[in-house]
Amino acid sequence: MDLGLSERVFILTGASRGLGLATAQALVADGARVVVSSRDEEKIADAVDLLGAGNAVGVTADLSDPDTPRELVDTATERFGRLDGALVSVGGPTPGTAASMSDDQWRTAFETVFLGSVRAVRTFASALPEGGAIGLVLSTSVKAPLSGLGLSNGLRPGLAMAAKDMADEYGPRGVRVFGILPGRFMTERSRELFQASEDPATAAAEVSERIPVRRIGEPAEFGSVAAFLLSPAASYVTGCVIPVDGGSTRAL
Repeated sequence: MDLGLSERVFILTGASRGLGLATAQALVADGARVVVSSRDEEKIADAVDLLGAGNAVGVTADLSDPDTPRELVDTATERFGRLDGALVSVGGPTPGTAASMSDDQWRTAFETVFLGSVRAVRTFASALPEGGAIGLVLSTSVKAPLSGLGLSNGLRPGLAMAAKDMADEYGPRGVRVFGILPGRFMTERSRELFQASEDPATAAAEVSERIPVRRIGEPAEFGSVAAFLLSPAASYVTGCVIPVDGGSTRAL
């Protein structure tokens, strides 16, 4: 199936590794060009090497910085001459229950997870032509709370609804906005967490047992779905959230 991605250009934030990088790989494999960003200069350089210098450019930037979205748009247009879409991802906020988080922790999480994402969507959408698409990497906490992740439980559902509101606003211009809800994937971060446990193999097996397909996903499986949703092949998908979780979300 031709996704229609050849020569199209996408911005991906938080894409130096994990699901963002997997999506960048899927886009590039189908002929797209990408601008990838994160706060880690070394990891961004590694990501560009992996993707190929002719296919990708890296920007070391923090999405909580108000100037970052415009910098990314300018980089895309100056390097590749166009912009067709974006995948917006930020790191998970500090773990802990909602009641245990301090006011400062709530403010910091709001600035990074919520406001940083909304600002990015607003800026990217203003630069997109008809047929553009923006995906937000959210969390299954949009549908059901996750134990010990109170900040995510509080902010991600609101961000999903803000995305739906922006889909309504930008839809008449032909710009789509949607959310993706990843479940458990065997990212570098997941491997680090499993290795930190007393018995990594048992810990991974216990997680797998709670997923209906009985395994943890591979990042490429997320990347393929995200690339499709950003592509012209998904031109009638907007204003919704799509779980990619092996069936682990129990809500509709």
